[in-house]
Amino acid sequence: MQGTEMMQRPILRKVFRAGCYAVLLLGLFPLYAWSEGPELEKLSFLPTWRPQAQFAGYYVALEKGFYRREGIDLEIIPGGPDRSPRSYLVNRKADIVSMWLSTAVQLAADGVDIGHIAQVIQRSALMMVAGAGSGIHSLSDMDGKRVAMWPSDFQIQPMVLFERQGLTVRPITLAGTLNLFLRGGAEVALIMWYNEYNALRMYGMDPDRMYAVYFSDTELNFPEDGLYVLGDTWFARENLLCRFVKASFEGWRYAFDHPEEAVDIVMAAMRRESVPASRSHQKWMLSCMKSLIQPTVGGRIGVLSESDYLRVARVLEEDHRISGTPNFDYFSKGCMNDVSQ
Repeated sequence: MQGTEMMQRPILRKVFRAGCYAVLLLGLFPLYAWSEGPELEKLSFLPTWRPQAQFAGYYVALEKGFYRREGIDLEIIPGGPDRSPRSYLVNRKADIVSMWLSTAVQLAADGVDIGHIAQVIQRSALMMVAGAGSGIHSLSDMDGKRVAMWPSDFQIQPMVLFERQGLTVRPITLAGTLNLFLRGGAEVALIMWYNEYNALRMYGMDPDRMYAVYFSDTELNFPEDGLYVLGDTWFARENLLCRFVKASFEGWRYAFDHPEEAVDIVMAAMRRESVPASRSHQKWMLSCMKSLIQPTVGGRIGVLSESDYLRVARVLEEDHRISGTPNFDYFSKGCMNDVSQ
């Protein structure tokens, strides 16, 4: 018995030493892995509104790890009525924001050092609709009618259009929903093709009996959602911002190739923010975004054309919203060149 115990002691010592080495290695492994892996740089991004398929590319890129692969630790700040992209950018509460081109041009004209790093929505999704019982069958029929509109920059295109057509309308500001229009409080409603238009169809309005004006078919065809940063952020973090753009458009391509998965990801983000969600509506919105993100003939995805920029600036000048057009070459930064076809 004593001999057996003497034989076991060296074995137990070896096992103990091996166990200690294993514990030591396990304890060092996180430090080793961290020191060898790429260090992620933080960025924050504010979309123009609450989570929905209008922003599917960003949520997909985050979920699928495309930003991390580019060395980015991204925070998507949920948008909403109390989170203005204009304010969040100027007050440095977000590194990158999504804004309409018309908003960004006004900021630049007001002296804000703002930089455009990619153009997401290439044409206007804004439209006006009138119901079957409104008696409106042409644009001229809107003269004297009540027009329900979202506030602020949403009103630029319709009000300029009415002025150019010599029409006088009664603007009514929408607050949150289309209930005012649905209940007969206005004969015309200003809506988005990728959102409220489908909602009206779901409410039972027959598209074939609606009169619709698509701003994309007019001279007031404004590109909408673009990605913007402050000038000093661009000069300090140009490479990082262009990697953000690259990962974002990779997210969009993945979303369009895998729409069911993309809608799953979007709806999960909506649930986290307690945003009511209809799967069929989000699928509609995603399909619309695919069309809106595609450039016109001869254009490139993610690129803002100088002619589009100058057209928007000209309208803003004529509407006395800006005095003088900001320099396009300074306004438009170089990330567009890094966005692959």
